[in-house]
Amino acid sequence: MIAGRGGADDTRWCFAQVKGVAEVNVTEADIISTVEFNATGELLATGDKGGRVVVFQREQESKNQPQRRGEYNVYSTFQSHEPEFDYLKSLEIEEKINKIRWLPQHNAAYFLLSTNDKTVKLWKISERDKRPEGYNLKDEDGRIRDPATITTLRVPVLRPMDLMVEATARRVYSNAHTYHINSISVNSDYETFMSTDDLRINLWNLEITNKSFNIVDIKPANMEELTEVITAAEFHPNQCNTFVYSSSKGSIRLCDMRASALCDNHSKFFEEPEDPSNRSFFSEIISSISDVKFSHNGRYLMTRDYLTVKVWDLNMESKPLETYQVHDYLRSKLCSLYENDCIFDKFECVWNGSDSVIMTGSYNNFFRMFDRNTKRDVTLEASRENSKPRAILKPRKVCLGGKRRKDEISVDSLDFSKKILHTAWHPSENIIAVAATNNLYIFQDKVN
Repeated sequence: MIAGRGGADDTRWCFAQVKGVAEVNVTEADIISTVEFNATGELLATGDKGGRVVVFQREQESKNQPQRRGEYNVYSTFQSHEPEFDYLKSLEIEEKINKIRWLPQHNAAYFLLSTNDKTVKLWKISERDKRPEGYNLKDEDGRIRDPATITTLRVPVLRPMDLMVEATARRVYSNAHTYHINSISVNSDYETFMSTDDLRINLWNLEITNKSFNIVDIKPANMEELTEVITAAEFHPNQCNTFVYSSSKGSIRLCDMRASALCDNHSKFFEEPEDPSNRSFFSEIISSISDVKFSHNGRYLMTRDYLTVKVWDLNMESKPLETYQVHDYLRSKLCSLYENDCIFDKFECVWNGSDSVIMTGSYNNFFRMFDRNTKRDVTLEASRENSKPRAILKPRKVCLGGKRRKDEISVDSLDFSKKILHTAWHPSENIIAVAATNNLYIFQDKVN
């Protein structure tokens, strides 16, 4: 694990797998929109813009072969959401999966929550390798038998069959959001979860689908007075009463559900004072937080805005503990990024299992890692060109101008249509999953 050896710079990452369709056949529906490991790292789920969820399972044989640890195969594929139409508002509801969150495993089956813009669903993924035979009231192909023809009583038996993985929707949590859901988070009590849209956060019991409690509501009486929206929210990893939510103004609010039923008054408020010398037309857009994550130990918060990743200590609200520049070379390109709408891209960020390394995405299929202990950082690239098995990833560098070295890439030749918005890190090992458009890249650290 990175905690004990190696970090962002001295861990050598190598290619393990790529999952996806050939570039020529890509449709909008194939674009991956979320990636998530389960609590053990045995399963990896992706959601796409076509409303599908694909679950990958780790190869059992690969566990004993260190060089093949990062090999995952398709375990189950199912259609989670379908396109819908809101007739009252004359609005199409996309099938795109915005977020997936796993629930802890308590038996042989797996459970996950998936959401599109309006509806959250609880899915059960289970295996079946036996089928019942010898019914009394129906024959083998399912037709009902005439009771008059039944002369003997048979005891049904279970016969072996080929392994089948089934995905079943167990709960559907709907009709609770006026605006688009941007995040869901499972509470540490494992009984409740919250769903967040632009202006409200709702608390659900996993067993109850027809009722939710509104715990945050920032909608003003007059919508013309609206100055900010909620961009992300997450529960504390071990305090079931605590959660945070981030805003488009670059602030983070920590709330305690013990204080009141409606958490309109926050317990803590995290915001970095703006440097007047850096003020520009784009300041408010680039300060909008696109992702917020608690560290595994619950002591720190990580936030991602357009240009930086910040780490906050929960005990210090005045300024971030650490600030990491993700792609500061784009500061001079903000005007063209505004024109092509890239400035509104929502990048996610993840911790490694020991909270010592941070990973987040960038453009040109680059992704960045920052080692919090050594303060080193590295830029790596997810591409099919270097996707030979066990091929070591070479660090990439971007130059701002002037003379360019052989191994550097000019900021003017970056491809802004290739972006890594969604990444995931195995909970206990150095295995990472990176979504690049329609391809899922899996990398692992190089074992000598």
